[in-house]
Formats: sequence, structure tokens, C-alpha cells
Amino acid sequence: MTDFFKGLNQVKFEGSASKNPLAYRHYNKDEIVAGKRMEDHIRPAIAYWHTFAAEGGDPFGGRTFDRPWYDKGMEGARLKADVAFEFFDLLDVPFFCFHDVDIAPEGETLAESNKNVRAIGEIFARKMQSQRTKLLWGTANLFSNRRYMAGAATNPDPEVFAYAAGQVKNVLELTHELGGENYVLWGGREGYETLLNTKLGHEQDQMARFLTLVIEHAKKIGFKGQILIEPKPQEPSKHQYDYDVATVYGFLQRYGLEKEVKCNIEVGHAFLAGHSFEHELAVASSLGMLGSVDANRNDLQSGWDTDQFPNNAGEMALAFYYILKQGGLGQGGFNFDAKVRRQSLDPADLLYGHIGGLDTLARGLKGAAALIEDGEFDTLMDERYAGWNQPGAAAMLKGDRTLEQISDWVLAENINPQPRSGRQEYLENLVNRFV
Repeated sequence: MTDFFKGLNQVKFEGSASKNPLAYRHYNKDEIVAGKRMEDHIRPAIAYWHTFAAEGGDPFGGRTFDRPWYDKGMEGARLKADVAFEFFDLLDVPFFCFHDVDIAPEGETLAESNKNVRAIGEIFARKMQSQRTKLLWGTANLFSNRRYMAGAATNPDPEVFAYAAGQVKNVLELTHELGGENYVLWGGREGYETLLNTKLGHEQDQMARFLTLVIEHAKKIGFKGQILIEPKPQEPSKHQYDYDVATVYGFLQRYGLEKEVKCNIEVGHAFLAGHSFEHELAVASSLGMLGSVDANRNDLQSGWDTDQFPNNAGEMALAFYYILKQGGLGQGGFNFDAKVRRQSLDPADLLYGHIGGLDTLARGLKGAAALIEDGEFDTLMDERYAGWNQPGAAAMLKGDRTLEQISDWVLAENINPQPRSGRQEYLENLVNRFV
């Protein structure tokens, strides 16, 4: 044991009346909600990068945190792994996620970097034998090193493409060996800063080829997890090719990959794309693309990805509505892609953020389950579209009527439809009853 969290005890559920800031008030992992344990619905995960690798910097200032593993190479990486698993135990969570460069320092060569990652992976494997926390997903950081300033898969230099492939191969294999349930690809540099030096079609062909290579290798090694793309419209690139769920689906469909890949949807990325979180979930679910979730929020006054902890139970209730209606996240989960603020210096602050986030998810889950159990919301939705169950309407939708036949039907029956209220305010009030 390290002494980083000295004096802090495992977080327990104490109920909504508790005033203990280091207790769960709503997240009770064993509570049965909609026929399943709460933990099994949410499948929460800790993000290694924000929790242990983040330094508290922002565009106008550098490091504010003082962690004992900073700037200490592999020795620091081993200490960080020890602290990480102590933290997982304190929160009593079932999963974590990582990028390769979060867990181990980069070397002078790909071989050295991969060796470092493997060494920490061995530590993870040993710890996972005696602790309950498992790997939700792994991923390779293909955006921080200057070699990736013009992209990884979409880089104009084929040697960068090849280097990135070697990096992903290592992390995909490690994810598989550690029992990871998903592998994520986030293309922070897979886009452009200016069209003046960009061949859009060529770069998208490259991205599709790279993704195909990942899919093929996953099958070769026997990886049974999901391959996930995480949409984001911009930042750090001016424009990213995986802008939102609909864009990702169109890209995958163009290259015949829509059956091979799903989406990992982040709250903050949806907001940056001009959408709500529930919009992206609804679109993904309707396309069979909803694989996993990154839970966070953005500051509404800021124009960038602030990665704060979720605290809007109403927003999460609408999110869980779509998740529950599709039968859950399956192999996915809720990864806390969130970080404490740069002034939050104490180890306890890491606990406060995750406790509040888990309580918010729990309230959202229970609200959504109650909304569905009540039934009125779904009934009103079904009534709104009930006309399409009529034989003539069903024939139109099925494709059994031509435009001419439909026109003749309207004229023969003297059809003159009148608008009906969408009842938005009523529905908003109805949802609020359950949050």
C-alpha cells in the first residue's frame, strides 16, 4: 500500500439522508433496478488519464497538481499503478480504462515504448487477479506526440500511419490479454486544420484502411470485445472526420464496416457537435451503434471540452431511457472521462468527483426505470405514431404504394389532415416527475 490516500476509507452507500461527503447517497451497487443490479446497468469505469496522468494544466498555465509519480519514468509508472488500484478499491468500482501513454512513459523507439506498456500491463494483470476491478477498454494515444500533429491514420506520411499501426497492435493485444471488453479509437488528430493542405478523400480512405486493419487483427487474435469509435467534431483538430454519430455511421457504411464497429459516446463531445447527449444516444441506438458511454459534462460558458463530472440527473435520466429501451449497454459501460479542476489539489478531491458522478448516474438510472415502468411516456409516444399502423399507411412505409397511388388515395378519400399538439411541455413535466 502507498500512503497517497492515507486516512481515506472505502466509500460506502449510506442513503440519501447521509451528510458524509465520502459516502454514496444514491449509488447502491446491489440495488435492483428494472430487474438488474445497479452496478450491472451502469458498469462504471475510472479513466486512468484524467485521474492519474492529468497535471492540472490548461492553455494558459502548466502543472498545478503535485503527484509523487510525476517525472519518475518507469519507477513512477509502477507507483502510479499501485495508487490507481488503491483508488479503484476505495471507490469499489468494477472497471477502468487507459491509453498506453497514461500507464507508461514513451521510449525512444516504438519497441521501447511498447515494452514499457507491457511491463505495466503485467502489473495490472497481477493486481486484477486479487482485486475485482477489470478492464472496460484500452486505447492508444495517437494524438499527443508531435509525430501525430497531422494525424495518425490520416497522416500524409505513410511512415506515421505505420508507426501508429504498430502502437495500436500492442495496445489491442494487451487489452485482449487483460480481458478488456472493448477497444476504442478516438481520432483527435484525424481531421484537418486547413483544407489548403488536405486531400479529404485520400485521408478518409486511409482512415478506413487503418480501421479495417484493426478489425482484422482483433479477429485474428480472438478478441471478442467491441471495436468502438468515439465521435467528436473538433478539438484539437479544426474539423474531425468522426464529427458525430451520424457522420461515423455514414463513414462506416461507405466502407462496409457498419456491422463491425459501434460508438463510444461522450456527453461533452455531443455538446460540441451542437447536439444534446440524448440526441446522440437516440441516433446511435436507432442505428444499432450504441456501444458505450463517456460520462462527463461541459461548462456551458466555455467553447471547449472541459471534461467535468456529470451532475445533471435529468440529463442522465433521458440518457438511461434510451439505454434501457435498447436492453442496456451490453459489453459497454459508463467511463468517467472527467477530471477534477486545477485548483482541486487534494487526493480526496478525486473521490468527491467520482462519488458525485456515480450518484448522478444512479439518480438518472432510477428515474429512467420509473419513467418506463409508469408507461405513460411510451404510451403517448405510441399514440403519436399510431396512424402508421393503419393498413394504408403501413403499405406506404413498406414501399407497396407508388407516389401516384398515394396521390390518388388522398384525392379519392378527400384526406385533409389537421395538426395535433406535440404536447412538449406536458412531456417535459412528465419526465420531471421521475427525476
